[in-house]
Amino acid sequence: MSNRDYHQERREYQYTELTRDELSSDPFLQFSKWMDQAIENKIIDPTAMSVSTVDLSGQPHSRIVLLKESDSNGFVFYTHYDSDKGQQIADNANAALLFYWPQLDRQIRIEGQLEKTSKQQSENYFHSRPRESQLAAASSVQSRVVPGRKTLNQNFALKEQIFEHTDVECPEHWGGYILKPNRFEFWQGRPNRLHDRFVFTKGTSKNNQAWSIDRLAP
Repeated sequence: MSNRDYHQERREYQYTELTRDELSSDPFLQFSKWMDQAIENKIIDPTAMSVSTVDLSGQPHSRIVLLKESDSNGFVFYTHYDSDKGQQIADNANAALLFYWPQLDRQIRIEGQLEKTSKQQSENYFHSRPRESQLAAASSVQSRVVPGRKTLNQNFALKEQIFEHTDVECPEHWGGYILKPNRFEFWQGRPNRLHDRFVFTKGTSKNNQAWSIDRLAP
């Protein structure tokens, strides 16, 4: 492979600024404000987020999933519990989320611990999905090596046959995780790379669960 030089692939960030005065004191409210703006601006896949986990050797792993719910408790997504990410989460619940909206020159970083959602919550969401998505989840052995595409199609067709006249059962190995944050960072791109960055850090003592806010150098 020949050398590829990307040093000149750059642009200036001109969208807007982020000041301390306009920042909400509640990071969940600030997240909701920015998410609403991303949706209003018709950002493609605004709920797409990178989820980063770490395996037992210390190797980090990242992948894109879709945020399905957020409130003051945390951020919910769904996956296979026996996938690579599921195993990594079982071994180490610490994880990080990253939202990136280049059209708005914005990033949101969120760190915390992952927990499984309740079985009822997982089943409720599973049965709200399109039937084809339910069949795909039921037929896939996520992250496992398969001989080829034919195997995936055969497994899907088998589940179609099994559930032809009934609702698709939510697999035991499929469900949700909620990330409960202890740190947020809101990043607004600015000209000359003098970006606006604000970090929210949660108090660690039982008597101090308030969020502290600091501006970070870019």
